[in-house]
Amino acid sequence: MIIIVAKNIIKEGMSDEFKRLTKELIVESRKEEGCISYVLHEDINNPCILTFIESWTDQKAIDFHNTTKHFTTIVPKLSAIAKEASQVNLYKAL
Repeated sequence: MIIIVAKNIIKEGMSDEFKRLTKELIVESRKEEGCISYVLHEDINNPCILTFIESWTDQKAIDFHNTTKHFTTIVPKLSAIAKEASQVNLYKAL
């Protein structure tokens, strides 16, 4: 299993737009073969920090996910309202 932690720092006042855009991404990603979980989390102290924590069966599932229409159309929109580039880390479950 591979865990992805993707931290996003959003421009001031754009958190609601970010969350609105992610709804379809989350719903469609959860339908993908190999997706174990796909959840967006909001920082308790700073609503401009939104982090995806995803669990995937393997790298093949992640590679497929990164080519899907919902990923390739929504992620650029999310990047446009981000204050800085996402911090993405992949972890293997021990």
